[in-house]
Amino acid sequence: MKISLSTYSFYSLTSKGEMELLDIPKRARELGFDALEICANEALENEGEEYAIKLRRACDESSVKVSTMVFGCDLLSGSKASGNNPNKEVERVKRLVDLAVILGAPIIRHDVFFSLGNYSSFDTALAEVAPRVREISLYAKERGIRTTVENHGFICQDPDRMEKLFLAVNCDNFGLLTDMGNFLCADCDPALSVSRVAKYTSYVHAKDFYFKSGSSVDTPGRGYFSTRGGNYLKGAPIGHGCVPVTQCLKILKAHGYDGFVTLEYEGAEDCIRGIEIGKENLERYISLI
Repeated sequence: MKISLSTYSFYSLTSKGEMELLDIPKRARELGFDALEICANEALENEGEEYAIKLRRACDESSVKVSTMVFGCDLLSGSKASGNNPNKEVERVKRLVDLAVILGAPIIRHDVFFSLGNYSSFDTALAEVAPRVREISLYAKERGIRTTVENHGFICQDPDRMEKLFLAVNCDNFGLLTDMGNFLCADCDPALSVSRVAKYTSYVHAKDFYFKSGSSVDTPGRGYFSTRGGNYLKGAPIGHGCVPVTQCLKILKAHGYDGFVTLEYEGAEDCIRGIEIGKENLERYISLI
């Protein structure tokens, strides 16, 4: 397994204008990474090919490979960027696939939907979006890019729903991006969940969370967010939280996974420190399995 770093790990700096996406490849290299997951920002989407070329050049100059490109979308209701039109959203995603080609990303991750809207169940909504996911994957296949969907956004975070999605899409160019921490957002055990979806996995995120039970009258307060079942999570450096990272890695390896494991840090502590701690621990965990 190889380690990559998500550009989202620098969100605390980029959100305040203290760093730009174009600055990250150099900083990632200084931190010891030679691969980056690119989280598409507004500049990349709005400026398109011109910005993608600049970002690819920044990666090349720092000898950093693009391991994947990830971005949000809503294939059920459409996003603001597509005027809430799901068909236009599919075309929007295809344009982002074209940018991924410029970046040299072999894999992309897009979302599916974040709310059931007028649909009565996940299964009825799935029947609507699965053909759109397949269309995108077939488009990407022609351009040499594999597509994935992550256990992300509360609606699509349970392992059984992820399995249903994979089977419904039924495309040899489509797989899952398995984020071992995100299963906690749906109150699912990470190790059991990873074991359920490992055979469908095309890409991996390593992430950790601090956990607080929702059984108390008091809430943990600022910095924590609520899970679907009313428990509380806060981002942590890998190895400091409750996610059994090594166990999840062992399960993935046993199922033959040998691709990138991307470090995604979203904690409240200094992001550079969080990345450094996570990298040290993740490298050690991988060496032990």
